[in-house]
Amino acid sequence: MTIKLFGILKDLAGGRDEVVWHPSQNSHLVKDFVCELTGQFPQLGELIQENKVMISVNHEIATDEMSIHADDEVALLPPFAGGAGTLSVAEEESVLVRVQRETFSVDQEIDRVRNSSKMIGGINVFLGTARERSQGRDVSRMTFEYYEGMAQKTMREIRERALKQFDIREVLLIHRYGEIDIGENIVLIVVGAEHRADAFKACQWCIDELKQITPIWKLETTPSGKVWVEQHP
Repeated sequence: MTIKLFGILKDLAGGRDEVVWHPSQNSHLVKDFVCELTGQFPQLGELIQENKVMISVNHEIATDEMSIHADDEVALLPPFAGGAGTLSVAEEESVLVRVQRETFSVDQEIDRVRNSSKMIGGINVFLGTARERSQGRDVSRMTFEYYEGMAQKTMREIRERALKQFDIREVLLIHRYGEIDIGENIVLIVVGAEHRADAFKACQWCIDELKQITPIWKLETTPSGKVWVEQHP
């Protein structure tokens, strides 16, 4: 079985983004998988046991008692750092929730939310940009990596939960990946509501949640080399 690796875990595996695990049987509980993996890859297993790495099975965070089968997609996740006409629900979500390499127009995205409902009376925006200093280090460039499929799914869930938990009309979330120069845009959240207080609360909740649970990782280029950032303040 092939196990996907992200972020700093690739460094521990000698630069590989996948490792091959040879299970002793076709079906395992996650806790048994961890024991076997530790024997094959001690550094990775130790991090999992210390709760510094999460396990994903078919884009879902796994529990100890969850089963893993030979045809499942398994990944190890280090701490997270990330037209015309009527759109279908799926098409609408793909516009309002995006992980993309290219930059975005803040004004166009604000208009997208503003035009979604004539009941919107307040719009709150969070824009994250690349700064030249981080955690006491000079930074010349950032690179963002993400787990394809799971990142988009997590962001869609954040949008859906925000719409249910807060008295708001619409939410848009965008996060870029790849190399990003200092001063460039990274992440955008736009919340539209009838009243400003609801928009403020929902926008802050969305960015806090995105940083905590979305499988996106940041690699900073510094004078002393490249550094994976495990926490996003």
